[in-house]
Amino acid sequence: MSKKSTFMQSMIAVLWAFLGVRKKSGLQEDVASLSFIHIIIAGVVGALIFMGVLLLIVKAVVSH
Repeated sequence: MSKKSTFMQSMIAVLWAFLGVRKKSGLQEDVASLSFIHIIIAGVVGALIFMGVLLLIVKAVVSH
């Protein structure tokens, strides 16, 4: 019996993937429980947030 995860759990898993730090046991748990659609959406949202933060940093540096 596998439990389904929430979208927030998918976002956390994608955050760990962006950072590149994850235990193998955590990865296996994620693979067993996370929804493919949640991972795709969380990855796109994470990438957009990352790009937005980078743009804000560049604007702050360039404006000074």
